[in-house]
Amino acid sequence: MKVILTLLLLWAGALSAQEFIPLWSRGKMPNTKGVKLKDSIANERIYQVGTPGIYSFFPSSQDNKGAAVVICPGGGYERLAYVISGTQLAKWFNTMGISAFVLNYRLPNSPDLNEREKGALQDAQRAIKIIRSNAEKWGIKTDKIGIQGSSAGGHLASMAGTFNDDISSIGDALDNVSARPDFMILVSPVIDMGKFAHKGSLKNLLGEKPTAEQIVKYSAQLQVTATTAPCFIVDAFNDKSVDPHNSLLFYQALLEHKVVSSLHIFPQGGHAIALRNNPGSAEMWTELCERWLIEMGFIPENITK
Repeated sequence: MKVILTLLLLWAGALSAQEFIPLWSRGKMPNTKGVKLKDSIANERIYQVGTPGIYSFFPSSQDNKGAAVVICPGGGYERLAYVISGTQLAKWFNTMGISAFVLNYRLPNSPDLNEREKGALQDAQRAIKIIRSNAEKWGIKTDKIGIQGSSAGGHLASMAGTFNDDISSIGDALDNVSARPDFMILVSPVIDMGKFAHKGSLKNLLGEKPTAEQIVKYSAQLQVTATTAPCFIVDAFNDKSVDPHNSLLFYQALLEHKVVSSLHIFPQGGHAIALRNNPGSAEMWTELCERWLIEMGFIPENITK
């Protein structure tokens, strides 16, 4: 019993020791009214983000395969499910030798935002820039930096992968660093802001009365071009929260623009397919994802010693 307790304490200590890297220097955060906020956390969910940043999770130097991923937790743009679609995934990426960074991004309902729809994307772009600018120090290749998102986090990840404008520039050294990810991994993603929109995410991101221009601009499938990064998409036919047409629309756009990608829609799995203990063939998604990353050349199958 004492051994188990000791191991649990060591594990908890390791979690608390994860470095938190703020995204913005004091007084430099864009799109702010200057309202001082604190993080509001309950039941493993973050309901208000006071300091946007990334929690870093690194594999051992022996296991490091030189790739990195920004993880965008889901939560309908109302909260961040930072454990189930954040830290748990980060540890899984580490097992593949991938450095992982869980994004603590501003939510559209923040009273501090001037433009509600831009805050999360600004944070995602800035996170990619920070990782790319520190790539050499962290043992990461600058062309192997991806982004992952579940549910509404999938929408944020897809927007980071397709948005043409850099809205994170603040006049510092990172302005010249690319904010585009090299690959995307989307789990049960929100994509469309039109016919197949997830109503909660749509309302939270764009407000009660979004304009037609906003609906087009934030429908990720309409922003895909031939230069969009490759994407791995996993979804479930029986997802009752976010219509699987979202995944289909995004894959179709990738296909039409000849962006090599992969789509897996399983019979079961529900919404925001979990890391483990999924029903039926949905349990295979993590293995398929790892094989895809190897096949696409983002990580090597084995590390050359």
